[in-house]
Amino acid sequence: MKMKILPREFYSRNTVKVAKDLLGKTLVRKIDGHTLAGIITETEAYRYKDDPASHAHRGITERNKAMFGEVGKAYVYFTYGMYYCFNVVAKSESVDAGAVLIRALKPQKGIPKMIQNRKTTVISNLTNGPGKITQSLKITKAQYGEDLAQLSTLYITEGIRPDKIVSGPRVGIKNGTDKLWNFKISV
Repeated sequence: MKMKILPREFYSRNTVKVAKDLLGKTLVRKIDGHTLAGIITETEAYRYKDDPASHAHRGITERNKAMFGEVGKAYVYFTYGMYYCFNVVAKSESVDAGAVLIRALKPQKGIPKMIQNRKTTVISNLTNGPGKITQSLKITKAQYGEDLAQLSTLYITEGIRPDKIVSGPRVGIKNGTDKLWNFKISV
């Protein structure tokens, strides 16, 4: 059964709501003749002026301009001098910027290729962090701005409906720690 790609309208809503609703959906990466995919199990919402932890908080830059652009596009950035992080631009029409960081996946398809890309045989360690996801799926700045709402080399499809969502503080931030915008499920 083919899963339907999430339409652009899915991302044109409150960023926090989209972060929750992405849980259980499937992230798909097509590369070098392989299909790699996993169920999204952890996300974090990053908004605009009301979110001091957001890259967009202080305004538009060359790095964060995707957050101010069309919803349903990929926002990929390099961090700690060694890792890429993959986000989905998501915001309501009344807000200038927003994105959802994809923090963890449960690998579903293309696991041997993910193992090769990550150089680990521990399945539970393949995609249990944002840098591990981008390594496993070979997501780089080349995917910056890619349209996730259409069939391409990177997109998100419908998935499972989570039974229980756990929320808590976002990981690795200094500001905005009061916002419980980290969301997780177990699958």
